[in-house]
Amino acid sequence: MSTSRGEPNPAKGGYHHGELREALVAAGLSILEEGGEAASLGLRETARRAGVSAMAPYRHFPDKDALLAAVAVVGFERLRAALEAADRGGAGSGREALYAQGAAYVTFASAQPGLFRLMFGGARSGGGARPPALCDASAAAYAVLSERVATLVPAAEAADEALRSWALVHGIASLVIDGLLGEPVRTDPRAAAALADRLVRLEPIPG
Repeated sequence: MSTSRGEPNPAKGGYHHGELREALVAAGLSILEEGGEAASLGLRETARRAGVSAMAPYRHFPDKDALLAAVAVVGFERLRAALEAADRGGAGSGREALYAQGAAYVTFASAQPGLFRLMFGGARSGGGARPPALCDASAAAYAVLSERVATLVPAAEAADEALRSWALVHGIASLVIDGLLGEPVRTDPRAAAALADRLVRLEPIPG
């Protein structure tokens, strides 16, 4: 149930166990979707959006970093789903599926820049190691790429080629959302995807 502004609205009797955690994560995602950044995503603001007391989030999240990590996990789950869908939709050869994944990666970043930044560096406001759940979610997303690459190159080259492919599309995505490639690429996910598709198809410069 939500308000007309799309913010969570608790049932009359309050949230059941587990529902509050989901509502707080949803509130965090909403803040990012509205243009917020990790710095503005805290327990107090998510509690306000969820319609609960400022102390309620501590039942599920001991600190801000725990909330940020939970939101980032959802981001990686969404990214994995986008890559899987692109891979299935890649027409023709397996390489077309890889190209489709690249375009999907940049589209995801362009459409959700705040979430993308959180996933790749903003989920640890106080530093320290990433939580296991976040590591698992990011590894699952990366596996979609690495498994496709493994079907295209010799086994001995697969790990390096997957890393190279990721570095390429992640670099494009970062340049896009930071506005370094100009308009309309920064604000139009379709333009960003078209750019990515063109760049990933380029042949390496001959040695």
